Amino acid sequence: MAGSTFDVGEAISRHLLVLRVAIGDEITLFDGTGGEFGAIVTAISKRDASVALNIIYSIERESPYKITLVQALATSDKMDLIVQKAVELGVAAIAPISASRATMKLDGERAEKRVAHWRAIAVAACEQCGRNRVPVVEALQTLDQWLAKPPEGTRVLLHPLAEKSLLSSVDAIAAVEVLVGPEGGFSDDEIARAIARGVLVARFGPRTMRTETAGLAAIAALGAHFGDLV
Repeated sequence: MAGSTFDVGEAISRHLLVLRVAIGDEITLFDGTGGEFGAIVTAISKRDASVALNIIYSIERESPYKITLVQALATSDKMDLIVQKAVELGVAAIAPISASRATMKLDGERAEKRVAHWRAIAVAACEQCGRNRVPVVEALQTLDQWLAKPPEGTRVLLHPLAEKSLLSSVDAIAAVEVLVGPEGGFSDDEIARAIARGVLVARFGPRTMRTETAGLAAIAALGAHFGDLV
């Protein structure tokens, strides 16, 4: 609450030093659950910093259209890019999934570390773009595990040879879960299993896009048509 003083920890204090923030300067903080806090820096060092909350702002920057990106694993640099840009574009959640043709293979402790890394990227992306609600980055799951979950909206698998287009497959009321394949695409068997569980198959333009392009472009198009990217 306004008037309270607390420590922000080493990571934030180092960030403030890089930005040359000094005692008495005003900064903006957020806790990831909505709203922003104006604060005055009262102490700062390499290991910690203290701030006094000054005012609470109820501002929100979330899209009115809820999009979940269900992204099949791609190489590390591509996944980092996908997570970062999806957050900037306003995605509500990111669900990484394993697929038979995925270049990256993760399990156990390696999977947990990568998901933690992607969650940190999501936080950093929020800091950069001004979002004050951090999108969920779900734990890694298989395609079948994701298919078994209750849908959180219209589920659409992007495929360049589909007859129906993406925008004609969804509407402005229901949330949407966009399923994007890995570098080698989904196998015919994976596509068949998705269709059997009620996933729609839709094309997104006349060209075949790379995995790091397709999901981000689809989010931008859906956000412009139904959300706040106008």
